[in-house]
Amino acid sequence: MELEKIRNLSDDELKSEQTKAAEQIFRIRFQKSLGNTEGLKKLRTLKLDIARIKTVARERELGAAKPAAVAAAPAKSTRKKAKKD
Repeated sequence: MELEKIRNLSDDELKSEQTKAAEQIFRIRFQKSLGNTEGLKKLRTLKLDIARIKTVARERELGAAKPAAVAAAPAKSTRKKAKKD
């Protein structure tokens, strides 16, 4: 699933998509243990989808907790440069 599609989902839809992907991973792993090698490539994409979903959910969680921080320049150092003799 594309990142833009994931970002457009609501929180409940994110949870349901994550659950669906986890169930599919379980089924593929079960089939793999039985010797069926079909769908192994899908395993990686499902893992990536779950990671993307969790990332978007975490971004929303952090965004709701505090307003967007303004990127400020780092403070200048108060240390003096050492003289070379």
